Amino acid sequence: MQGIVYLVGAGPGDPGLITVKGQACIEQAEVVIYDYLASAHLLKHASPDAELIYVGKKGGDHTLSQEGINALIVAKAREGKVVTRLKGGDPFIFGRGGEEAQALIEAGLPFEIVPGVTSAIAAPAYAGIPVTHRKEVVRLTMVTAHESVKKGGPQARWDLLASDRHAMILGYMGVAALPRVVENLLSYGMDPETPAAMIERGTTSRQSVVRATVSDLAGEVKKADIKPPALFAIGPAV
Repeated sequence: MQGIVYLVGAGPGDPGLITVKGQACIEQAEVVIYDYLASAHLLKHASPDAELIYVGKKGGDHTLSQEGINALIVAKAREGKVVTRLKGGDPFIFGRGGEEAQALIEAGLPFEIVPGVTSAIAAPAYAGIPVTHRKEVVRLTMVTAHESVKKGGPQARWDLLASDRHAMILGYMGVAALPRVVENLLSYGMDPETPAAMIERGTTSRQSVVRATVSDLAGEVKKADIKPPALFAIGPAV
């Protein structure tokens, strides 16, 4: 007997932003494998008999490696269990859901993706920042500021982003990397007066927002002692 896995986006932090389908997956799960960024309040929807397994990762403190998480999901499904893998935000937007899906494909196990609300859209909205605006922003770029560096150098094209005056840049995992990101953007010609913001713990009761010009943002974020998880928004709609 083999089980099934639901890769569920838990949303950005406010438990009210879970989808109806995502909540149903939690309710029917025999095993819930959940992340650090998935609101613990969502676990109240789980069955009293469900096995709850925390596999959170934050700032270098990893309960399990990604390979270990993949193996755990596969093992529980092979036991014939209904497994809900609860991931912060959306599974496929910087959430390593693609890697988990690949592991399930390789294991020959059935699974379903349940999209979630990503923090790059929700956190700015809760801060009053529209990520697109018909008169000002016609392009949107979501980037991991804590970028993976492969052969050939950084993957993010800061040169192109800096020169696009009608785009919004939304950066995940950006607190530690912010000074380097700002330096790159300014060195490639971004207007130093471009509006910018950093949003800490967006959509939650602990949300904190710092607004500044892009040239001043890193200093203001340090002054405000902003901590991860946080997301930056840079562009005219701020």
